[in-house]
Amino acid sequence: MEICHDDQNLYQTNFNHLTKERFRTTTKVDPQRIWKGFHWSFFINIQGLIICLHRFEMSLAVGNIPAAQIELEAAAQLMMASGASMKLAGSFSRQEYESQVRPTMTPPHVQSNDFSGLMSWEHSWLVKIWKRLQPAFEKLPATLQPEYDKFVAAYFSLAIAHKAVCEKFGGAETGSLRCDKSTAVEVLDRFGQNRWRLIDPNLKVSNGCPFQRFEAEN
Repeated sequence: MEICHDDQNLYQTNFNHLTKERFRTTTKVDPQRIWKGFHWSFFINIQGLIICLHRFEMSLAVGNIPAAQIELEAAAQLMMASGASMKLAGSFSRQEYESQVRPTMTPPHVQSNDFSGLMSWEHSWLVKIWKRLQPAFEKLPATLQPEYDKFVAAYFSLAIAHKAVCEKFGGAETGSLRCDKSTAVEVLDRFGQNRWRLIDPNLKVSNGCPFQRFEAEN
C-alpha cells in the first residue's frame, strides 16, 4: 500500500512526540545514581589512564617509540572519556545536588569532614606517575609530539569539565567540602595549574591562561 507524503509526515510527527514522551517518563533517574554512576565511570577511565601512562613510561625506557605513541594516544582518549564522565555526572539541577547529593558526602554518610576525590588512590597514583614522567615530557622525542599535543589538550578538556560541574553546583560562590577558605572553583583552578605544569614542563601552552583559551576555542 502506498502512503502519501502527508500521511508520512503525520506518522513521523506522532512518532517523535510519543518517543519524547516515553523518554521523558522512563528515563528520570535518581540524581544520586547519576552522580555515583558517572563518578565510577570517571575513576575506571582514570585507572586505565594510569595503566597507559605506566606502559608509556616503560616503552620510553626501552626506546620503543611506536609503542609509546600508542600508549600516549590511548592515554589522551581515556582522559577525554574521563572528562565526559565528569560532565555527565552533573546531569541534574543544582537544587537536586544541594538537597540529595551533597549531604551524602558529609558525616555521618562519610567518615571525614573534608571529603574529596583527592583522597582516592587513583588521584595519588596519577600525580605520582605524572611527577615521574615530568622529565620525559620535558625532553620528548619530536616523533611523539602529535600524540603529546592531544594528551595535553585532553587534560585541559578534563579540567574544564570538572570546573563546569563545580560551577553549575555553586562552586564559584562557596567553598568546597575540603576547603572553605576559597571557593571550590578557585581551588580547582590552583590544582589545574599545578597539574598542567607536571605534564607540560616546558609550558608550551603559555600565552595567557591555557584554561581560558581552551574554553574559548571549544
